Amino acid sequence: MVSLTLAQKGTPLPYVAGALAEYANETKPNSYSVQWQEGASLKGKDKAANAVLIDNGQEFVGSRAAEAFILSALPTPVETAQWIGFAQERLGGAVAFKELELAFSELDQHLQMRSYASGYAVSVADAALWGALRASAIFQRNLKIAGQQVLGPALTRWYAHISAQPFVERLVAAAANAQTAAKLSGAKVTTDQGSFDLGLEGVEDGKVVTRFPPEPSGYLHIGHAKAALLNEYFARSHNGKLIVRFDDTNPNKEKAEFEESITEDLRLLGIHGDVVTHTSDHFQTIYEYALKMINKGLAYADDTPHETMKEERMNGIASQRRDQSVEENLQRFELMRQGTEEGLTWCLRAKMSVDNPNKAMRDPVIFRCNLTPHHRTGTLWKIYPTYDFCCPIVDSIEGVTHALRSMEYRDRNPQYEWFFPALELRPVAIKDFSRMNFVYTLLSKRKLQWFVDSGIVGGWDDPRFPTVRGIRRRGMTIDALRQYVLMQGASQKNMLLEWDKIWALNKKIIDPVAPRHTALLKKELVPVTVVGGPDVPFTKDQPRHKKNPELGTKQTVFSSLVFVDQADAASFAHNEEVTLMDWGNAIVQDIVRTGDVVTALTVQLHLEGDVKATKKKITWLGQDPNVHPVEALLVDYDYLITKKKIEENDSIEDILTPVSEFADTAIVDANVGLLAKGAIIQLERRGYYIVDKEAAQSELGLVTLINIPDGKAASTASKHKEDPNATKIKSGKGNSWDKPSAKAKAVHPDAALSLPEPKDTCNMYESKHMYGDVAVGKPKDITSMYETHKYY
Repeated sequence: MVSLTLAQKGTPLPYVAGALAEYANETKPNSYSVQWQEGASLKGKDKAANAVLIDNGQEFVGSRAAEAFILSALPTPVETAQWIGFAQERLGGAVAFKELELAFSELDQHLQMRSYASGYAVSVADAALWGALRASAIFQRNLKIAGQQVLGPALTRWYAHISAQPFVERLVAAAANAQTAAKLSGAKVTTDQGSFDLGLEGVEDGKVVTRFPPEPSGYLHIGHAKAALLNEYFARSHNGKLIVRFDDTNPNKEKAEFEESITEDLRLLGIHGDVVTHTSDHFQTIYEYALKMINKGLAYADDTPHETMKEERMNGIASQRRDQSVEENLQRFELMRQGTEEGLTWCLRAKMSVDNPNKAMRDPVIFRCNLTPHHRTGTLWKIYPTYDFCCPIVDSIEGVTHALRSMEYRDRNPQYEWFFPALELRPVAIKDFSRMNFVYTLLSKRKLQWFVDSGIVGGWDDPRFPTVRGIRRRGMTIDALRQYVLMQGASQKNMLLEWDKIWALNKKIIDPVAPRHTALLKKELVPVTVVGGPDVPFTKDQPRHKKNPELGTKQTVFSSLVFVDQADAASFAHNEEVTLMDWGNAIVQDIVRTGDVVTALTVQLHLEGDVKATKKKITWLGQDPNVHPVEALLVDYDYLITKKKIEENDSIEDILTPVSEFADTAIVDANVGLLAKGAIIQLERRGYYIVDKEAAQSELGLVTLINIPDGKAASTASKHKEDPNATKIKSGKGNSWDKPSAKAKAVHPDAALSLPEPKDTCNMYESKHMYGDVAVGKPKDITSMYETHKYY
């Protein structure tokens, strides 16, 4: 998907580009991600940057450049092209008032007998003309004050009609929401959207080489994704080359499994290295450079105990071994290489400085012993270079021109640059960018490993993890992740980001293509007798998505016995008219209660009723012996920790969320049983879900659906203090919701509904297990429409 960012105060306002992009989304869903950003420019003081379009890393700056890109992919017949030109030249830019008046008059005359500018339906010409008029302060002022008296009846009629089109409403709503957000946050707005201007020096088109050097000691997380995408972006934008290099210098932590997962995740992110290398490819060369440093008197062997060395470095005290002879250092480095008992007590340090204010420059360790077999080189080497030593060497010899890395390495940048003259290597320009930190989120691999080892999560792909695999399993699309990271740019400003924007962007991508389905909570499910319903149940094909017919149809069961949620049933009143979604209106005739719990309803169909007049639109499921609903587990999550911003001295155990996994059993329409793992759907009135497990993959035989946050406050807020009565699951190794609790085994209340036995059953389940009715207290939060159910 292509990303289009529009400046809210740009000159001119970039409504033409925005309208064209949203029109393109109407013809081909999910083509463009359109968002507004506060300010007059998206590129510092560059006033021409009122819009920025990014396609596969290539950037198009300015509304005209963005418009040209979008139009290149849209059909533009001659007449349509003429009106697009009219919009851009006669209505846009610095046009004199009299010329604008003449243009308004011409357009009004053209529209006298027409509903659209070109042809018999909304076209790209209408989008361009509307955008130009929306951006025109003169048109907007006349429209507000004088209306058709000045602008003409045909033009004002046409403008109102196009303004009501869905693609225009989306654009206007997005602009309004962005403006509201800016006002709420104060006059000076802090966005989480950055610039790509890193001030790179020595850039030559076709000669730029960047690198992404992950350590194969864990899975890629969202922070790594930013580093990878930015390095790829700068390489591609300058027609250069990207090197993916595995920094495999610590055999204690590295595994081939991690390397394979990183390779797969990069491929899913659309990142393809022109060259894939390993630091271990250069071990011999790095070893020889270490010998060169010793011979030049720039490195020495040291056997100072670790704690003493740490204290000396902190206090600027020279090691007793610092002034050893070259011969002594060579001899001890050889013992290290052989991995002898004595050699294991030594390390090699660069002789940079004893008391440099930047402690990273105080004689850092550059080689250490490790007898653990390497996953690529086996037992060939007993010594391994540190990242800080091998990185400048390998960058230089592999031809890297620009090393881009996050700001956590900033104090070590002088160290990186020190090695080039010391080793007589070609220097590499180094630039840094801010890390992408999120609230309630840990990105440290060491801390994430603790969660895995402790059994608090099921693995590195746990939906609560910020790994690429974890957020993908939660329902994040690769398109959304890639777009969001590129939206951050290469800013050097550290920010603690909320999760709302990335999930809102994800919703924008999945909503046009997510089939709509129905789910009812199994707890206290209510049978409803439908008077006037069909004598014999029947199925009808209905669109899976009313606005996207390409998604095909689904089967909906219509019957005289249907089921509704307890929350909906409890909100009904006698003689109240409600709407059964995708069927029609019905009038409530009888409500049967046991205490405060509704156990049965009777309604009279009233299909001639006005669905727009009812306040309650109800989801329901019919019953047909041949089309059985499917049981599902609706799973949702909280953050793993309770603190927004983690401090260095925070203990993970102290801020651990007590319960972070929740589940409700539900019945869903039979079509859900046909979905494959990874399918994304919307459950009407519940939200978006991703199929985590098909029924056959679950020990309970249930389809497992994981809730996808939609970016709204309720879906991204920490929930650990909310609804204590919700069903809670403490996760451990594996997928804990597959393990039925003792309570779950003890309760089988389905017979309370007295449902008729179906004639035919399939091998996957028995129909008697499809419905349940568990008697519990009255729901706490009931609105006039339906219960606002809290899952947590």
